[in-house]
Amino acid sequence: MTDKMFMGASTKQGLDIANKSREIIRGLIGDDVKDLKPIERDIVERIVHSTADPEYAKLVKMSDDFVDAAMASLKNKETILTDINMVKYGITRYEGEVECYIKNDEVVKIAKEHQITRAAAAMRYAAANDFEGIVVSGNAPTAVFEAMDLYQKGEMNLKAIVGVPVGFVGAADSKEALHNSDIPNIIVEGPKGGTPIAVACVNSLIQHL
Repeated sequence: MTDKMFMGASTKQGLDIANKSREIIRGLIGDDVKDLKPIERDIVERIVHSTADPEYAKLVKMSDDFVDAAMASLKNKETILTDINMVKYGITRYEGEVECYIKNDEVVKIAKEHQITRAAAAMRYAAANDFEGIVVSGNAPTAVFEAMDLYQKGEMNLKAIVGVPVGFVGAADSKEALHNSDIPNIIVEGPKGGTPIAVACVNSLIQHL
């Protein structure tokens, strides 16, 4: 993998910055990622670069089958389903569909009818409309819980979950539950997470296609 892939740089100045940033990041987190596979290490490095927070190297946890499952889905150009539009717009250079249904009129109706969040309702809507692919949540723990429930009921054809919602209510619990499930997953332990983490993870995978 090149530094151009790592940072998305395309000019000499950008590549110089990418090289220096990678050198600094590896100096900070080398011991924490030394046992990871190359793609797993790239994901963590990109997350640390996106946040300028080396603590993420200790907080990111991946199931053993996450990378293989996610890469297989992406290679098949299956759908990436995000919890909010900010995550959707951050995902670049993917040849498949990237969808977010949180503002969909039908999703709004489902949320009101069942008194659930629109993020959770969007998971139900996707499951009922032939979704197949990866769920990516950077903000809504309810999306993670709902996707897990639908999967366990055999109602959602998801291949992996990027579960990194941020916050002090429900986020840590949703991620712990996901990490302990049989769904291929990546999480960030505790309340930390958010859009930059979700985007960094997915874009890192896409650059390995």
